Formats: sequence, structure tokens, C-alpha cells
Amino acid sequence: MLPLPALVAAGDWLVSAHGRSFGYPRQALVALNELQDFVAELRGVPGIRTARIAVGLLRSGVDSPQESYLRLMLQKNGLPEFRPSCPLLDGAGRPVVWADLGCPEFRTCVEYDGEHHLTREQQLRDHNRDLLVRELGWHQVKVSSGDMQRGSSWVAAKVARGLKLGGWIPEG
Repeated sequence: MLPLPALVAAGDWLVSAHGRSFGYPRQALVALNELQDFVAELRGVPGIRTARIAVGLLRSGVDSPQESYLRLMLQKNGLPEFRPSCPLLDGAGRPVVWADLGCPEFRTCVEYDGEHHLTREQQLRDHNRDLLVRELGWHQVKVSSGDMQRGSSWVAAKVARGLKLGGWIPEG
């Protein structure tokens, strides 16, 4: 009954799992492959076609609906795939920063900065993270709710600039 982006955001929440070096580990409420199998077996259920499309778009590691919507926006606009909770590694292969969304191939990450990023304490943590991202040789793009309100073309163009810095060449 939900539109596709909302269905994907809900599904991402169900299958989200991570064990990062900060915050609390998160275990999925249902394994992605189990949900895929369940949806594949359903027949004659209203909305099942949308559910099958949605389950193919689910990714584990998402922390918020906004991250799901952002990832779908980027995909819809033909940008390379971005992985949720993407670790940015140091020279020894240890995760130093966990990006909201990351495209390792082009060393580009996207951070969705919601309201909590406006507090003084979070801004101090973000400044340190931003420096670490640069030190690791990644191109960081920050997306805000204002960017999202401007629409998918605006957001995609902003992220494309970061990807191009990482060597991405758009097709066509």
C-alpha cells in the first residue's frame, strides 16, 4: 500500500544490521534473503508487484529513512551504486570512518546531515570526521533536508560533482 520509496525505507529498516566501531551494534529484524524468499513466494496479494521491486532495492546497514530515500534518488538518476554504512579504511585496512553512503570505486561518500547535525557537539564531531575523510583521500558530499526538498536532479548533480573528483565519467 505504500509508495515504492517508503516501502524500501521500511524494508531497509527491517533488514538493517551493522557492527560499527561506534554506537550500538544493530541486528536485522529479518535477514534480507529470508525476506526476499518470503516475498518471492507470495501470490495474489495486493501490492505484491511493488513489494517484489522494493525487496530488490533493499540494503542492509541503513540508519534512517532519509538515507534510503537519498540512495534511491542517486540510483534513479543513473549514478553508481552507493553502499550504506560504508567503511573508509586506513592504510592498514582498518575502518576509520563509517560513511552514510559510500562508493569505493570512486572514493566518494555521501553524508545525510539531518537536524541533529546542527548541535554544537555534533558539529565538532563532524568537523573531525570531515578531516579524516579528506586524509583518507575520499571526496565527501553533504546532503541536507534543504537539498532533498530541491529534488532528485539537484541532489544527483551535487553528488555527481563528488564522483567526478573521484574519476567517474558519466555515460552519454
